[in-house]
Amino acid sequence: MSTLNRPKNIGRNISRIRELRGMKQGALADAIGTNQQTISSIETSETVDFEKLVQIAKALGVTVEAIENFTEESVFNFFNNFYDNSSSQGNSFNQGMNATFNPLDKVIELYERLVLAEKELVQAEKEKVEYLEKLLNKEK
Repeated sequence: MSTLNRPKNIGRNISRIRELRGMKQGALADAIGTNQQTISSIETSETVDFEKLVQIAKALGVTVEAIENFTEESVFNFFNNFYDNSSSQGNSFNQGMNATFNPLDKVIELYERLVLAEKELVQAEKEKVEYLEKLLNKEK
């Protein structure tokens, strides 16, 4: 039987989304302030109280609509499209990571910032030495 013909089972959808997120029942239970047995019961239910569904959706990082309309096919389509889009933007080494700047310019910029910081540090040390010398001269 296709999932398109199967009646919606909110509990099963919650279970699959939780598994895809790599979350255990206990972690979901902690996130919504209940226990693991309650989550197990919810995941075997065809319907879930709306307020509880809102809490679960928030804990899973999805919308209520995502839970209600979840299908295995939509997940596969998402991952297939994601893979297709990311692999077309670069090779396996730099997938979509094309530099938008000249790396040599960045090296020069960083070097100049380092030199400036070093000059400021030297100046601060000189001022500190002068201050300490003044203090020593006052004590004499």
